[in-house]
Amino acid sequence: MNIGTIRKGPLNLITDVDGISVGNAEDEKALSGSTVILPDARAVAAVDARGGAPGTRETDALDAACLVDSVDAVVLSGGSVYGLDAASGATAWLGARGRGYGLANSTKVAPVVPAAILFDLTNGGDKEWGENPPYNDLGRRACDNAGRSFALGNAGAGLGARAGQLKGGLGSASAVTSGGFQIGALIAVNPYGSVLMPGSSSFWAAPYELDGEFGGRGWPSDMRAFSTLDPLTGTKGEAAAQAGSNTTIGCIAVNADLTPAEAHRVAIMAQDGLARAIRPVHAPFDGDVLFVLATGTRALGTERRPALVLELGSIAADCVARAVARGVYEAETLGDAVSYRSRHGG
Repeated sequence: MNIGTIRKGPLNLITDVDGISVGNAEDEKALSGSTVILPDARAVAAVDARGGAPGTRETDALDAACLVDSVDAVVLSGGSVYGLDAASGATAWLGARGRGYGLANSTKVAPVVPAAILFDLTNGGDKEWGENPPYNDLGRRACDNAGRSFALGNAGAGLGARAGQLKGGLGSASAVTSGGFQIGALIAVNPYGSVLMPGSSSFWAAPYELDGEFGGRGWPSDMRAFSTLDPLTGTKGEAAAQAGSNTTIGCIAVNADLTPAEAHRVAIMAQDGLARAIRPVHAPFDGDVLFVLATGTRALGTERRPALVLELGSIAADCVARAVARGVYEAETLGDAVSYRSRHGG
């Protein structure tokens, strides 16, 4: 069995993977939001955290040595530590519908909903919510909104995101192989580092772009001048991105029947996609976290299994890089966070 040739999925979204839906919900007053990745059935899951300041929930449960080897949803949210409550909303939504880990001698289930958050508390929105942050409700509403099609850019967890000096956002990309494998990435892009080559309108992720999905700018022909410019801002005079107001989080989905250990390896490899699209990345004040969901509708088999996992991980990394660039490309200006297209056209 071979992976085969690669093309974009029909939607170029993570939902090109069989059995995956995504829902977004936003609080326009707070300028923040949440995103839920919802598998049709419980899915094998794994996580890899590389940033120096992660904010997560239920990630210990994804250790391959633990009892639970599949999950009911993954939540990505703005709101920093407050945003973790979006997973509580999603958990309540799932439990009310009988979706979760079956409990012995009980009619109740225990939904397993790992989550990660990004920092968007200083983006100008009204965060004076007292003892009632909006995220529990956002988690429920995101589940209600889940489907195969969903918005990118200023949507869900990407609503309040920034990407260095640009407006960040929610991005997604997919790859479908002639061998029947489906791989997709969904990324909320809010990094300290830059997604653009210094002094240019070219994305670091340009070599991985398919069919002009984020403007088709390519890389500049003359690379020599870049060494004289600030690697974060691309200029000699602009203020650098604000340290501590960052994090890029996301989820990769595949239709392969991965084991928890194999899913973890794909998550590790997929982190390379962040390094291909953001420079610098995994900073002390970033909380970069990537989840993997394996829906298991396509068998890997036993022949060449480790090599196929390697190929899936490599494709996942490319999808992550493309999703990062799409998240910024599709975002719209919000407050003092200027959109890519406002600044560079396209």
